[in-house]
Amino acid sequence: MSIPSGMGKNGKRSTSNATGNLRNGMLSVTVEDITVTLELDPISAEPALNVVGNKGKKLKSLPVRLKKHEEVAHLLDRKREIERQISRIRATLEASMCRGEYFTAREILDLLAHPVLSCLLQQLIIVRDADRSAMGYPCRLEGKGEPQLGLRSYSGNTSAVELTAKDLRLAHPHDLWQTKTWHAWQRECFTVARTQPFKQVFRELYVCTSNETRHGDDALSQRYHGHQVQQRQSHALLGQRGWIVDYEEGVRRTFHAEKLTAIVSFIHGVFTPNEVEGLTVGDVFFLQRDSYKPIALASVPPRVFSETMRDLDLVVSVAHSGGVDPEASTSTVEMRSALASETCTLLGIENVTFKSSHALISGSLSHYSVHLGSASVHRQPGGALCIIPVHAQHRGRIFLPFADNDPKTVITKIITLARDHEIKDPSILEQIL
Repeated sequence: MSIPSGMGKNGKRSTSNATGNLRNGMLSVTVEDITVTLELDPISAEPALNVVGNKGKKLKSLPVRLKKHEEVAHLLDRKREIERQISRIRATLEASMCRGEYFTAREILDLLAHPVLSCLLQQLIIVRDADRSAMGYPCRLEGKGEPQLGLRSYSGNTSAVELTAKDLRLAHPHDLWQTKTWHAWQRECFTVARTQPFKQVFRELYVCTSNETRHGDDALSQRYHGHQVQQRQSHALLGQRGWIVDYEEGVRRTFHAEKLTAIVSFIHGVFTPNEVEGLTVGDVFFLQRDSYKPIALASVPPRVFSETMRDLDLVVSVAHSGGVDPEASTSTVEMRSALASETCTLLGIENVTFKSSHALISGSLSHYSVHLGSASVHRQPGGALCIIPVHAQHRGRIFLPFADNDPKTVITKIITLARDHEIKDPSILEQIL
């Protein structure tokens, strides 16, 4: 069993005093006929400060002269402390999901007793490994005896979990996809306007494709091979997500529970002269922690594979360098949008719309989103699609140089997915169907 890092026994942090006396309501201070109230939002757990003046009139802001009053200043400090605590808890819960940490039923009940954790945890889906059908939002079931742990499904049904259960964890999108309930959970979130503390139900999912496991023992993924990224920005993004820069191997991230290390290699090295030139992404592979031999991608746990590719997709999308920078070069995106729009008009394609930096496609088999900068493709709702472009020297006669001069064939992907009923490539169809 495991409790998220940064939390003490029973899930309480050393800063639990910040919310301890908010457990049963709000805190109020009255100064000069002005009442200042601090309370927690029952859904998001965010602390809110309400100011009420004479005759019950609500003020838009706290008068400046009261900010230095001892009791009011104490409330303001308490509000800032709770905000910092919520930020830490969100990061800890997300890391717990990514690591696949286990909880006992009693531990989750203890976490639900915390005024802040309870609000956040009740918006996240818990799954039990012994029975994947036991999946839902946690809640306390009060009865004649001691409280029981309940899991409320997307349909509203609540099932009890015995207190001896030790295999509970925060569900990963792969769990939802595997049980074929992902769409139902997403629909439930939309229906009740649920706001989760981090992306869980709508988190991007990356699965191994047949191209990456076609021989069974393939150990290298070239999904992002050839993408150019800015050195400092990519190192910073990866560093925030637990990756370590290695001068010899590239960048690596260790998944301790699985005893695996994910490594992203870079063509010509992970550093460039004077940190001026961009880096070029190479292969992605996984090593056993006590071995230097890459293991087959098919044997990598799906959660580990998905989180690795999600981190790399973020880097490729945000820190891309060169002439097709999706974030820094707005003109590039605008140009692609115009070219794609005109190309679709020319070819009589009417099921593509453009919003911000994405092309939204309503295909016959599914709905898709293509980023006009990085060419990343996502199924909506669903995970990322791995569509590897054909290199220039291998392209056929349909190549349109006037509309498709980028190395990742953004417009070709848009046209292909707009006519998804004509796709014959089995590696693409198995991801869509």
